[in-house]
Amino acid sequence: MKGPAIFLAQFAGDEAPFNSLDAITKWAGSLGYKGVQIPTWDSRLFDLEKAAESRDYVDEVKGICAQNGVEVTELSTHLQGQLVASHPAFDIQFDGFAPPQFHDNVAARTDWAIGQLKLAARASRRFGVTSHATFSGALLWHTVYPWPQRPAGLIEEGFAELARRWKPILDVFDENDVNACYELHPGEDLHDGVTFERFLEAVGNHPRANILYDPSHMVLQQMDYLAFIDIYHERIKAFHVKDAEFRPTGRAGVYGSYSGWVDRPGRFRSLGDGQIDFSAIFSKLTQYGYDGWAVLEWECALKHPEQGAAEGAPFIAKHMIRRAEKAFDDFAGTGADKALIDRVLGLS
Repeated sequence: MKGPAIFLAQFAGDEAPFNSLDAITKWAGSLGYKGVQIPTWDSRLFDLEKAAESRDYVDEVKGICAQNGVEVTELSTHLQGQLVASHPAFDIQFDGFAPPQFHDNVAARTDWAIGQLKLAARASRRFGVTSHATFSGALLWHTVYPWPQRPAGLIEEGFAELARRWKPILDVFDENDVNACYELHPGEDLHDGVTFERFLEAVGNHPRANILYDPSHMVLQQMDYLAFIDIYHERIKAFHVKDAEFRPTGRAGVYGSYSGWVDRPGRFRSLGDGQIDFSAIFSKLTQYGYDGWAVLEWECALKHPEQGAAEGAPFIAKHMIRRAEKAFDDFAGTGADKALIDRVLGLS
């Protein structure tokens, strides 16, 4: 596993040091981060189209990062991925994820989003990274609770349509030897293990359909985030290190009662302030040979982002595990010998 790294989306802004790639990577490097996950929609930091087409531009970005002590871990298209599939109920809110010329034009906005994902696949190849972070989008989220009763065949057709939109995108990722890693997240049709399996079946078990593992979303859904690794470790190709807590009351639970983040029973926290057992997570990922990056995604309703970022790098570094190259009891080994094995088994 590599790290610590940091996702820049929550920190980018109009004020220094968060308003340019040079300044923000210098800031990240100064905190001890070794890598940065770049939000491709933020023009203050990055030009996705140029990265997909220009080796010189990619070399420039890599040079800026290297000069500041970090490297690019993955590119992110969370906002664009959301727009690959969007139900009309959310169109007004999601228009802000796209350039103004695509507002109030869902077909054009969807085509733009699909084009962005294909650009991201090519740009990722130019950077030499093998994983890409994104969202699946959602056609079914408004039906997540089964009331009113769902029409027969609705879920099957919803995932079939999602697959029809994503299969050509995944093929482009395959052509560029890059894994598309879906962050399983409420608001997306891919939000837990079962929905990921439905999608995987619909895209014919596509080799590039993979998972960005973020345990915080599983805590808020009351899932077993450690068993999830046991089940899906072969598809986990990216990792957001994000903490969370879930403290239900007699008045509110998983659904949150329309409350803001501070007042919800389930809320994201800065690393170390929540309930997640990161020692167990890092152990399981190491056990299964995860060799990607451990990337801080800071989201907290209470702590200042700069404090959370400063605390995040040493927190991740402390949990990194150097894989043992030999067993702890090798000193007492008796070697491999067929005759000895037969004697131990009582066969001779």
